[in-house]
This record gives sequence, C-alpha cells and structure tokens, in this order.
Amino acid sequence: MRILIYSYNYYPEPIGIAPLMTELAEGLAKRGHEVRVVTAMPNYPERQIYEDYRGKFYLNEYKNGVQIQRSYVWIRPQPNLLDRIMLDASFVVTSFLPALLGWRPDVILSTSPSLPVCVPAALLGWLRACPVVLNLQDILPEAAVHVGLLKNKFLIKVFAALEKFAYHSASKISVIADGFVENLLSKGVEADKIEQIPNWVDVNFIRPLPKENNPFRNTHNLNGKFVIQYSGNIALTQGLETVIQAAAALRDITDIAFVIVGEAKGLQRLQQYCLECGADNVLLLPFQPRAELPQMLAAADVGLVVQKKNVISFNMPSKIQVLLASGRALIASVPETGTAARAIRQSGGGVIVPPEDAQALAAAVLELYKHPEKVKTLGYNSRQYAMEQYAFEQALNHYEALFESVTSDNQVMEAKVVSKQEV
Repeated sequence: MRILIYSYNYYPEPIGIAPLMTELAEGLAKRGHEVRVVTAMPNYPERQIYEDYRGKFYLNEYKNGVQIQRSYVWIRPQPNLLDRIMLDASFVVTSFLPALLGWRPDVILSTSPSLPVCVPAALLGWLRACPVVLNLQDILPEAAVHVGLLKNKFLIKVFAALEKFAYHSASKISVIADGFVENLLSKGVEADKIEQIPNWVDVNFIRPLPKENNPFRNTHNLNGKFVIQYSGNIALTQGLETVIQAAAALRDITDIAFVIVGEAKGLQRLQQYCLECGADNVLLLPFQPRAELPQMLAAADVGLVVQKKNVISFNMPSKIQVLLASGRALIASVPETGTAARAIRQSGGGVIVPPEDAQALAAAVLELYKHPEKVKTLGYNSRQYAMEQYAFEQALNHYEALFESVTSDNQVMEAKVVSKQEV
C-alpha cells in the first residue's frame, strides 16, 4: 500500500507529534508499505529552523525506508498571533506542491495540529481520488480558546469552520482517547466515522532499566537521590512553576532532587523562578539525544505529568505512555476529571493530585519518598499497563487495518461510479 503522511512535525524534532509520526511511518515501511511524509523544515521546540535545514525552500530525504519531503515555513522564535497564522499558512502553501508531485497515494493520513493542514490534505485526496484519515492529537480551536491562546472572535470562527471542514472531508477520524470520542459525538460527527487508537510507545526501546550505574545519574551527580523528573514541553498548559514551588517546600530534604528537562528558552524562565523561590534542589537540563532517553527516564524514581487547571478535559499528553513504559511511578498534577487523570488511574501506576497545588504535589512526593515499596509497585503496574495497552505493534496493527478498511471502501465506491457511467 502507498501511504502518504501529511504531518507538520517529524524527525529530527524530539518531542510531541514528531517521534510518533516518525515511528508510525518507519513501522509501516518495515511492514512493506511505501511511505511518503510531507512535512516542514524541522523547527520545534526551538521555534527556529534547525541549522542543517536553513536556506532551503524544499528538501527531499530518505530515512529508514521513508521518503521525507520537507518545505519551508515562516517561523519566529517568539511568535505573536500573526506569526502563528503565517506559520500555518506558509506550510499549507509550500507543502502542497511536493505533496501533489509525488506518487499517487492509496491513503492519506493527516495530523492535527496543525488544523489548516486539513485543506491541502483534503484537496490532494480529491485530486488523487484517495481517502483521507484525520489523526487528532488535539481538538482545535477548542483547546486553544480554552487556555487563552486564541481570543480573536473572527479567527475563532475561521478555525471553527476549518474544524467542521476537517471532520466532514475526512473518510475516517482517528482519535487518541475516549474524551476525544465524546467531544466529536457532541459535535454531530457520526460514530462509525471515529476510530479510537491510543498513541503508542516502543516498549522495546523505552523499558525499565536499573538505577545503579545509570549514566544519567552519574553525569549529573544524582546517585543516592530520590529523583522526581519532568521531561517535555515548557509552555502555557504545563505550569511548571507548581513543580518548582513544590521543590522549594522540600528543599530541606537533601535526598530529594527535582530534574526538569526541556527547551532552552523555557529553562531560562524557570531558572529565574527557581532563584526567586529558593529551589536549589532543581536541576534544569536541555533535551537529551533520543538514544539516551531510556537511561534518562530510568534515572528517575518518579515521573511527572503536569497540567494547569484550565487545560481542556480531553487533553492527553503523549509523555504518559512513555513514562508508563519506563516502569516508573507517576505523579500527575492534572485535572481530576480529565482524560490524562483517567488514563493514569486506569494504569494503576500513578498518583493524581490537583493541578497548580504545590502543597499537594510536595505531599505526594514526600509520601512516595517515605514508601519505596509503593514506588516499586506503581512502577511495576506502569510497565504492565504500557505493555498491554500502548505497545507500538498493537497500534501499528490498528492503523494497518484502518487503512485497509478505507481503501477497500474507496475501491467499492469507485467501482460503483464506473458502473453507473457504463450504464
């Protein structure tokens, strides 16, 4: 089967949708499918095009059996609203030509965000007479409005119209959690159009490793420490100030160390906040090479998932699957009734505390610090649940079956059209 993945984010970007789409594309290629990816020049999370890709308008690459067609995008390190619009618009315009000029796909997988990508993906599907599967990693513009990223009433209407168009034009919609299903059904999307396929993790790559002689612990003087670790995006929806406040409350217990791994600009802001709070037990580090991720995760006793109060209920951070697969206990500072809390509760691998409540977070850390057997039990449950629910091969099977289903339906429709024309 010829599969085109239309995704703004892709390798070598280290977090978010990029690793997921990279693993999916390469996994499909290993199973014998011909896979092509239309994507932007890599720029996330630094929000500037990576040095090796600057000065290029288009670039064609091949990696692990996947053809990667990259195009230029307008990107600014500290984007305002106009910059964000220009970013989406530039990708919509520049990506369409390579998408159109490549071989005809049997199916297109379009990821959202970015929502405007649904336009060129739908147009390409129409021109090439092939089905489009919309993969929802977030529901826009609802999520952006909820956290205050999008306030302009006209733009909200435009994006709401884009959302309706995306759902209408897609042959199927794959969603990553049950909260997404509920949201789409409430908007009138037909139940048989929705397919729930959770995000995955490579459980052979991300796996429990011993803390003893751990390279990450050795490098950063963490041996003998009870390590609380956060790794990921540092943005409006996380509220990592709560973590720093909790760390400050526990700074007298010298055996407890907090580690935050993220992009440089976010770390600079947090460094200042650490100084203000007197949180000298917080280690701030830049993103590590992906090859070192398993050892970094294994250096932790507890992994953190952090969200603000105003994060919309269906939000499901992809880091949850990764943390569970690492076989570590989780503390989730997230909305009690949200999708993230539900997933962690079902796993039996973590503790839920109210978001933006530093006192509750500190108390949860202290409780686990005092009860190592509970930490061990939660970590065991985490790994078991990841193996059962989030194994990559399982997700790959689901996507293959979904693609075969929509291509079969498309062939039946084409046959009916031909039959009518002959009559």
